[in-house]
Amino acid sequence: MDNRFSQSNQNEYRKVQLNDHDDRNLEGWSRELGARELDVEELDGEQLDGEQLDVDQVNVRELGWQRPAEFKSAWLELAFISSALGALAMADFIVDGFQVILPALVEPFHIPSGSQVWPSSVVTMVAGAFLFPLGRLTDMYGGYYVFNGGLLWFTIWTVAAGFANNFVFLVLTRAMQGLGLSAFLPAGIALLGRIYRPGPRKNLIFALYGAVCPIGFFAGMLVAGAALEVLASWRWYFWLGGAMSGLCCLSTFLTCPHDYTAVHRRTKVEVKMDWYGTLTTVPGIMLFIYAVTESTNSAQGLASPHVIVTLLLGILFLGLAVYVESVVESPLIPADIFHVKYVKLMLLYLLLSWGVYSMYLFYSNFYIQLVLGQSALVTALWYGPWAGGGLVLSTLGGIVLDRLPGHWLLNLSSISTIMAVLLFALMPAEPNYWAWVLPAMLFEAASADVLWTVSNVFLTTSLPRHRQGLAGAIISLTLFLGDALFLTISDVVKECLGGAGLSLDAQYKGVFWTGVSIGAVAFGINFFIRIDKASSDLTVDEKQEAEAGLRLDRWWRRSSASSATASVADSDTVVGSETAGLLE
Repeated sequence: MDNRFSQSNQNEYRKVQLNDHDDRNLEGWSRELGARELDVEELDGEQLDGEQLDVDQVNVRELGWQRPAEFKSAWLELAFISSALGALAMADFIVDGFQVILPALVEPFHIPSGSQVWPSSVVTMVAGAFLFPLGRLTDMYGGYYVFNGGLLWFTIWTVAAGFANNFVFLVLTRAMQGLGLSAFLPAGIALLGRIYRPGPRKNLIFALYGAVCPIGFFAGMLVAGAALEVLASWRWYFWLGGAMSGLCCLSTFLTCPHDYTAVHRRTKVEVKMDWYGTLTTVPGIMLFIYAVTESTNSAQGLASPHVIVTLLLGILFLGLAVYVESVVESPLIPADIFHVKYVKLMLLYLLLSWGVYSMYLFYSNFYIQLVLGQSALVTALWYGPWAGGGLVLSTLGGIVLDRLPGHWLLNLSSISTIMAVLLFALMPAEPNYWAWVLPAMLFEAASADVLWTVSNVFLTTSLPRHRQGLAGAIISLTLFLGDALFLTISDVVKECLGGAGLSLDAQYKGVFWTGVSIGAVAFGINFFIRIDKASSDLTVDEKQEAEAGLRLDRWWRRSSASSATASVADSDTVVGSETAGLLE
């Protein structure tokens, strides 16, 4: 065999392999190596014989701090991040702030006591059900259209909610808001996960992304309280929220990186829509969340016939979804995602911890108003340090994330979670705000913001580029399920204590003690999680490419050695003589 022919094939194979990568990936390698321009033509030269991309030569630490190439200036990056943060804050604004105005809608809309939960719960029910299909669309076509389309949809229906004049239309607008959330929440996480490579800059961005959650909650309560007490109409809550969401939407249309072309080219083959999975997971999740939520409002609880039927149907659809996902070509939830080390434990920890967070927010709000006798506006102001402290603590968490192991920070989050609910569980009848409420707010800020940052950085860094939408969907669904499940559990605890004749104060404290117990379980789970420092590193895709290149290099070396041996052995033949002459 002619050794030059073997070498030509080797160079051609390398060229074809790298041509299969999208343009952005090639440009990324070129920019990151820095020593020379890497393009397809150069790969055909003899100087690359046996040469392998040495990732150790890349200044990965420096890359982790650099501004992404998608942003031509720091101002453009700042504008996009501000818009994305504002969009996430609007999710908490609409979901949590609505609790303040809901009592004002009961009488004019003639909402029965058993249905009062649905204007709030329908948002998370619809959002949770459509997260995976819309996360898949993000992985297929990029985050630009899904993020902006979802945010625009959310804005339209937020404004429309302000014109609601009956219960049915109100619930419809809230459901449509949930559909918008299911689009831009996973797409936002996917965009940030793709744009920012592992390192300090990504840590800080995700920390700020988590810090706006309490800001959105605080702003929602403040605007809702002001709409009722100052503007004298609950409708202003939705109209002002729609105006703020519209500004974020306009800004993201102008500044969001347009990632459709690159992602669409490569995902045409790699990622397809799983319609069978969609037709089973969407009704399964909706029926399950409906049954869990409705069980707290029915006279017979879980024993109510309609609750039993919807729960069984939900479980049936979800069981069918598990089977479907195991046999289809491109499942919505690939099983191998759970093969990543610590992913299953991390999701369980996130479910429990966020459940306690939801219990704290929901019941501390009612405790302050109904037991301590504070107005809605004063209650919102009491949450102010939580929002401000969350911004500071979250930023600090993002800064130290590449210096401290992730599980150390999760330990801090667990302790803060327990302390926040413990302070309310032990709170005296007439507490001093500075001694009891303020520390609880700061502990909860540390808990939620650190948890959000570590979990998002861990999951988005652990998955390849074409699965960032899936990462966003899994994170968001885990949060929604934690919210639904543990608010149901806490409501059952409250009803049991109320049925035993205990006071309202004792009922709420029973809920807080339940939160302490669940937080302790989450703390125990964290001892089995070991997450390294979120330092600058290659992305999952780059690691896979480097590993594939190493395998290719070794294969060609063995092939070349075999070719040389064969050439010597066949030296008496015509081809062997020519090869021997060439080797000379």
